[in-house]
Amino acid sequence: MDQMSFIPQVPPPLPPAQVSFTGERGEFRSMVTKGAALELVTFGFYRFWLATDIRRHLWANTSLDGDSAEYTGRGKELFIGFLVALAILLPIYLAYFLITIEAERLQELASIPLFLAFYAFGQFAIYRARRYRLTRTIWRGVRFWMDGSGWAYAGRAMLWGLLLVVTLGLALPWREAALERYKMQHSHYGNLQGKFDGRGWEFFKNAWWLWLLSPIALLVFPALPFLYAEFKAREWRWWLSGIRFGGVRLESTLPSTAFYGVYWSVIGWSMLFSMIFGAYTGACTGLVASISGVSFEQVIGPNSQTSIPLLVLIGIGYLGLALALSTVMRVYLQRDLWTVVLASANVHGIEAAANVRAGGELASALGEGFADGLDVAGF
Repeated sequence: MDQMSFIPQVPPPLPPAQVSFTGERGEFRSMVTKGAALELVTFGFYRFWLATDIRRHLWANTSLDGDSAEYTGRGKELFIGFLVALAILLPIYLAYFLITIEAERLQELASIPLFLAFYAFGQFAIYRARRYRLTRTIWRGVRFWMDGSGWAYAGRAMLWGLLLVVTLGLALPWREAALERYKMQHSHYGNLQGKFDGRGWEFFKNAWWLWLLSPIALLVFPALPFLYAEFKAREWRWWLSGIRFGGVRLESTLPSTAFYGVYWSVIGWSMLFSMIFGAYTGACTGLVASISGVSFEQVIGPNSQTSIPLLVLIGIGYLGLALALSTVMRVYLQRDLWTVVLASANVHGIEAAANVRAGGELASALGEGFADGLDVAGF
């Protein structure tokens, strides 16, 4: 009797999972407008709660394979982390200021080592802030987490930064690849370890001509926004396509022109609001001159008695301008950019995340506090 061997059938891989965003633009705009107004009233302290609300909105409306992400961070955590970081940073800022004055008096450029120390501290803050945000991100009940050393990352960033200066920016693709590899190899989704497969040479091949055109773009205003938008789109596509978590890999089909509308919308709204503010300032000056019975030149003169009410009116207008610009920046550069990037993303091998075990611990908000204090925080 013939013996037949049984060959098991390997199931074909699943088609790529789509990433979708379901959040309403109007809802987000209302949220950030209200948040910006509260920032003005609270002298900026509401930004911790606003940043948390923005992340919750973006995470909750981001769906992968039918399941949405969850952001569990709290504004109170960020606020406390900022206060602790501020208690550490304020003496450093004061010492830096005093030493810089004395150092510059003795020798020009003597404060460069102090500047480099702050740059290193900023890189450390960036790493720790990412660690905080990652440990507050949950998908399908499993938390992302991150280990590694913020100071080790800062050391690498310093060395690559030096090479960046020496090569006039030409080493940027390799710098980004090396730093991202370090961050991703210390990033985890449950028991799946992260990895970054992007190569600096791939990034360079796609963006080298933008580097050559950058001096010209700096002199020609209409060219600069296009050049920057093109560069960021190519960078996002390269970065997303290099992300791995175990057998799960991302792929991006983001067009190089994807951000043209986003950046030009910001520029257009900014110019419009600036013109409105200029017209408002002129109208306020004319109104004060009319009520005071003096000429326009006398109102804006340094010794004018009417300068105080004019400054009050201009201050009110400036607050309105700040509120409008803040809303525009968050709607276009956070919400709209997020949706454009997500629309281009496909996830391969999603079945590898089916039986993930939880792991890792929560990170403190101190890193994000440092990042906020040094103005290097992301969203």
